[in-house]
Amino acid sequence: MYNLFKLDNGLRVIVEKIDYVKSVSVGLWVENGSRNENLLNNGISHFIEHMLFKGTENRTAKQIAEEIEDVGGQINAFTGKEATCFYTKTLDSHLELSLDVISDMLFNSKFEDKDIEKEKSVIIEEINMNEDSPEDVLSDIHSISVWGKDPISYPILGTADTIRSFNKDILKEYIEEYYIPENSVLSICGNVDMAIIEKLVKKYFGTWKSTNKKVAEYSSPDILNQHFYKQKPIEQLHINLGVRGVPLGNDDVYTLLLLNSVFGGSVSSILFQKVREELGLCYSVYSYLSSYNNTGILNIYTGVNPNQGAETIKVINEELNKFVINGISKERLFKSKEQIKANYILGLESMSSRMFSNGKSVLFLNRVNKPEDVMMKIDKISQDSINHIFSSCFKEGILNSAFVGNIDLNSLSMKTGMDIKELI
Repeated sequence: MYNLFKLDNGLRVIVEKIDYVKSVSVGLWVENGSRNENLLNNGISHFIEHMLFKGTENRTAKQIAEEIEDVGGQINAFTGKEATCFYTKTLDSHLELSLDVISDMLFNSKFEDKDIEKEKSVIIEEINMNEDSPEDVLSDIHSISVWGKDPISYPILGTADTIRSFNKDILKEYIEEYYIPENSVLSICGNVDMAIIEKLVKKYFGTWKSTNKKVAEYSSPDILNQHFYKQKPIEQLHINLGVRGVPLGNDDVYTLLLLNSVFGGSVSSILFQKVREELGLCYSVYSYLSSYNNTGILNIYTGVNPNQGAETIKVINEELNKFVINGISKERLFKSKEQIKANYILGLESMSSRMFSNGKSVLFLNRVNKPEDVMMKIDKISQDSINHIFSSCFKEGILNSAFVGNIDLNSLSMKTGMDIKELI
């Protein structure tokens, strides 16, 4: 049972009642992330996420954690390119406590100077840790390959220089501009008393007002043809190859999900069976979708011996071309539909997963993607829709790439035919 309503201040609320569980998951979604930033304040969304846990007028940082954990619950948050989410999971009897704690963090955080300075050090260490992870570095580099200087390519963590520049005034001004009810969704899923939920939400979020409104807007960046490399003294060469995807909210995403599953999204996929099982070129190889407002990309990742980088890319290119030419059979189409339906439904067996799905859908699309609707869209995938995605996405082939490792850059560029440039 769903209830989607809006408070007078513009806050959208999506409630899904699941009466056979004894838990409830609550998430406050704000349509704000690194894509809403600029070069001077890059990383501020993630910094604010951290600061909301550092103490309020009513609770210390320790009390914020303890009040949820003392009743056996969990509290956490994350920041992405287009959204920030603060969430809890507790027994259903502690729903009001979750609403109380999250609203207190949002409205009453103190932003004391000593906490801001301390958190600068914490996040700079997080940036350093990110630099030690080839996969994280690869993801940031590939964003630049795909979108160039558009804000969607900015790193979520920001840079050490931008982090050092933040102070209380800068943080509070940004919150007043972007952390507004019109940009936000409260998602609740679990064993909820629907008769009182609106009253509870109004009690904790009804007074939320905004005076300086910056409703999120997005560019429509081109998918660029660029290839970048970052040198790291590591054993493997980490590779990310980009194929054109589809934007968030486009129903073509279901067809692309299906084709991705066949091509590289599972251990029975073409890539895994060819590159790993048959040729033994790698341990890990897979593909996945990244869909955002007005843009999207299909990523192909692998990690290989640097001496086998060019050969691996050649094989992936060949398999991609054969995939477009050969297509998929009716039998494979049927099996793939069942696979992605099963993956989707199994993923919704967690209350937190359902809360995340509902919150993200209402935040960006202003609607609920009900499971039965999603299943129907998957069932409707046809050879015509598959041919359309082959033509609009896969047929262009690999458009961009990123590499992290220790290689002879000139040799790799020559062998792959890619104009690979080093990022310092």
